[in-house]
Amino acid sequence: MERSVADEKILSYNDVVLRRSDLDILSGPYFINDRIIEFYFSYLSSSNPSEDVLLIAPSIAFWISNCPDTESLNDFLGPLKLQDKKLVIFPVNNNDDVSLAEGGSHWTLLAYERNANVFVHHDSYSGMNKRHALQLYKAVVGFIGAAHAKYMELANSPQQVNGCDCGLYVTAIARAICYWNENSDHKDRDGLWFSVVNEQVTPSAVGAMRNEILLMLRSLMESK
Repeated sequence: MERSVADEKILSYNDVVLRRSDLDILSGPYFINDRIIEFYFSYLSSSNPSEDVLLIAPSIAFWISNCPDTESLNDFLGPLKLQDKKLVIFPVNNNDDVSLAEGGSHWTLLAYERNANVFVHHDSYSGMNKRHALQLYKAVVGFIGAAHAKYMELANSPQQVNGCDCGLYVTAIARAICYWNENSDHKDRDGLWFSVVNEQVTPSAVGAMRNEILLMLRSLMESK
């Protein structure tokens, strides 16, 4: 019975289905799952619609990273039109078992910016996901439509202060990057978003984001 209640569908938002258990995760200090990240990415995409920006769902990013067949990957990535995007944001998970749903223990963010032609990895736990981010970079770089795209491991990316907020750092950093993209006067000297991320993604802001997303979900549930 408990499981059926936890699996109860509470909201459909665009292509994302949220369940009762997702509210429980947001209500306490628990590890954020892929559905919550996908929901928030979908919310960012809807709030700031742009043909130049693409936020990739966690399941798609994981599939790209682990697809063993280059031909299948090429067919799959075609509709995403990565070569036409100026900014692409990927969540990265350290799950090594492709047969395990909702596996892994750490979320990070990989972002591609076309003007600088660079992939930047934001890891809130001292490079824990570097291998997995590099794996995703190597899988997708050939489809981005730009030669010699570089990879950067950002040394001073904001760091989490507990063991459960990594997914919230992904959502908070994604929000900051989208804000940066909409506000050209906030670009760093190198044309990137690092100062905006460091200003906006603080432990207190990340902590508040858990309740912010929870309230957003409840508001959407009431209005449906």
